[in-house]
Amino acid sequence: MLETLLNEIPRFFTYYNIVFLLKALLATFLLSALGCVIGSVLGFLIAVGRNTTSPVLMPLRGALILYTEMFRRIPFLVTLMLAFFVFQALKWDLSMFSVALVTVCAIGTAFIAEIVRSGFESVHDNQWDAAYAMNFSYLQTLRYVVVPQAWKVILPPVFSFFILFIKDTALASQIGVLELTYAGKVMNNKGFSATLVFGTILILYFSLSYPLAKFGQRLEKKLAPARNR
Repeated sequence: MLETLLNEIPRFFTYYNIVFLLKALLATFLLSALGCVIGSVLGFLIAVGRNTTSPVLMPLRGALILYTEMFRRIPFLVTLMLAFFVFQALKWDLSMFSVALVTVCAIGTAFIAEIVRSGFESVHDNQWDAAYAMNFSYLQTLRYVVVPQAWKVILPPVFSFFILFIKDTALASQIGVLELTYAGKVMNNKGFSATLVFGTILILYFSLSYPLAKFGQRLEKKLAPARNR
């Protein structure tokens, strides 16, 4: 087996194969990063909407709660397949990457909305009451009082979620998105051994996730003293 691997390595690590794998690595990163960035924006808006207290907005709060709870509990693959067949039924000419991105954003929005809501709740009630006593509106309270304190609580778990999402995007290969797992299948179908192919894919996933994880740990340690104060 070792002799076979050594014979395959020169044929496997050619210029075009390396470029192909790097493109798949970039697609994996972009799918996760865009999903978390867009999900952070939409998730923040959902958390803001859920924290409102006006009776008029009760139907909106109910809809936002339903969205958050539903997409946090449906498996990624089920949501991906649902989005794929819905877009097919609507005859929307979207690339598979776009379909996967919509799915990633939908799930990312739900999870990050809950993280942001928890961050808002980490700010003591006295802070909210003091802001209202100074005649701050709800949005002013968020802008000047809550968000400046809560973002240090919100950022570390959002970053951890981003790293976990890198692994989940491997399921996008089920609809033909050219990311790392799909690239591994393509290389394996070309006749290269599964050990060499998926061993390389493993290393690429690790090389993408590990530096981000270490950066997230440093970020969390840096923010922890500020939160404890």
